[in-house]
Amino acid sequence: MGEEHERGRTGAHGPLRYLRRAAAATPAHRDRYIDFLRAVAISLVVLGHWLAAVIVADDGGVRGDNALAHLDWAQSLTWFFQVMPVFFLVGGYANAASMDAHRRRGGDGPGWFLGRTDRLLRPTTAFLAVLWTTALAARLLGVPPEPLGLGVWAASIPLWFLAAYLGVVLCAPAMDHLHRRHGLTVPAVLVLAVLALDGLRLGAGLPLVGQANHLLVWLALHQLGFVWRDRWTEARPGVPAALAAGGVGALVLLTAVGPYPASMVDVPGADLGNTSPPTFALLVLGLTQAALVVAVAAPVRRALRRRGPWTAVIAVNAVVLTLFLWHMTAAVLTGALVYGTGLFPQPPVDSAAWVLMRIPWLLAVLPVLLVLVAVFGGVEARTTASSAGWRAGALRGVPAGRAVANLLVLAASPMVIGGLVWIALAGPGHHGIGTLPTAACLVYAVGASTLRLARRARARDGPGGTGREE
Repeated sequence: MGEEHERGRTGAHGPLRYLRRAAAATPAHRDRYIDFLRAVAISLVVLGHWLAAVIVADDGGVRGDNALAHLDWAQSLTWFFQVMPVFFLVGGYANAASMDAHRRRGGDGPGWFLGRTDRLLRPTTAFLAVLWTTALAARLLGVPPEPLGLGVWAASIPLWFLAAYLGVVLCAPAMDHLHRRHGLTVPAVLVLAVLALDGLRLGAGLPLVGQANHLLVWLALHQLGFVWRDRWTEARPGVPAALAAGGVGALVLLTAVGPYPASMVDVPGADLGNTSPPTFALLVLGLTQAALVVAVAAPVRRALRRRGPWTAVIAVNAVVLTLFLWHMTAAVLTGALVYGTGLFPQPPVDSAAWVLMRIPWLLAVLPVLLVLVAVFGGVEARTTASSAGWRAGALRGVPAGRAVANLLVLAASPMVIGGLVWIALAGPGHHGIGTLPTAACLVYAVGASTLRLARRARARDGPGGTGREE
């Protein structure tokens, strides 16, 4: 939220006091609606994952499944719960504002990237370290490798989003330059590129070309956030709502008549999914969501002027990445407890009893997540001792510090992103001494450590060293 140091200093002693003070001190120019959308989106992602989780315990041990593979009627609900496009839209808006502020301080793209990724990588690194260490301890204590591998894989599911988002953030300075020169043309070209690649993948039988959509779909939505910040606030009333309605109609055609499945989340066992790689249908869903959030912006912005709603939004945003990183860990721990011990019954997934059991399941897993957030949320909130220097900008007495730091960014960023992708794609199983792929963890650790070194190398390199403000 831009006040990391104050949050880290006071949060442990008086979180409610901090939240009230932060609400009262919110600058008038801050668009509270962006923070609201981020909070709502993370809540829907967490809720959707928990609702779809199927955990079965029998003589063969504890195993997991996805309810979407058993409940055809639930697949249409993913149009509501698949809100990752909103994250990238909001990210584009916030990153555009952050880059504008960074440029005014004399900063550059690599410096902005270092500051912007600091808060992303600190909690992610802590998450991976705890997950790896806990898995190693569990294995040494005799936990069988199969259920342990399944649990660790399920807990690490959120990492795919971090990999995709970091890739987009790495491209953001260049894409911002294109936006300032070409505006709406840039996302339009990206949308057409996604459609063309889907045509080659699905129509011409060239599956590899579609892998580029892992970047292009999210890049298009992020770019639309730039456009929203500059232009959509001036849209005539009724236009965004009409665009949203048109988007729903297009989705119906794409899924009912076209080649795309109705579920906007991949369904285990299905021949085609909409997320791996992301498809044109998922992009249309994102465009529809973008139009919808613009259509309802005005009344929500008015509501957020009140202290109560805005304080709640601040509370979620203060630990938004912690919530996301740890929500599947909470589900794994709770599932092992309530199903592994026989505390919860296990009706068939396609029964009304199973649907009703979602209520006590949610009530059981929520407190576990809150405990995890209480334990690890401070990692996200806390600013390291040198962060005030990062805001100013390389190592004292090293004139080439900024150039060295830029080279470190170019070398380390692919390692961080590649390590996360490697971990996310590993799947269930025992892949190393900490269950996670050992080489992937090392690649990520070296990359993250190198980026940290790059931040220090720019710490006193003049105005605008890193871009930490939103």
